[in-house]
Amino acid sequence: MPRLDVREIPPPERHSRIFELFDEMSAGETLEIVNDHEPKPLFYQMKAEVDAFDAENYRVERNGPTEFVARFPKR
Repeated sequence: MPRLDVREIPPPERHSRIFELFDEMSAGETLEIVNDHEPKPLFYQMKAEVDAFDAENYRVERNGPTEFVARFPKR
């Protein structure tokens, strides 16, 4: 499962890097993103713009005050 910790990436570059990595994945894979907040804006952007994003199987877990792990599956 591809994993990307975006806490180390400058905010203006995060979404483009996530979209790039998601595009490189095969159908059936899930991109795991670690962030310092719940990535709701990213979820809504992916849902609106990426046909291959499986929004129904999206999951997010809070592992601490500054760690959220979101799973973006690709169909």
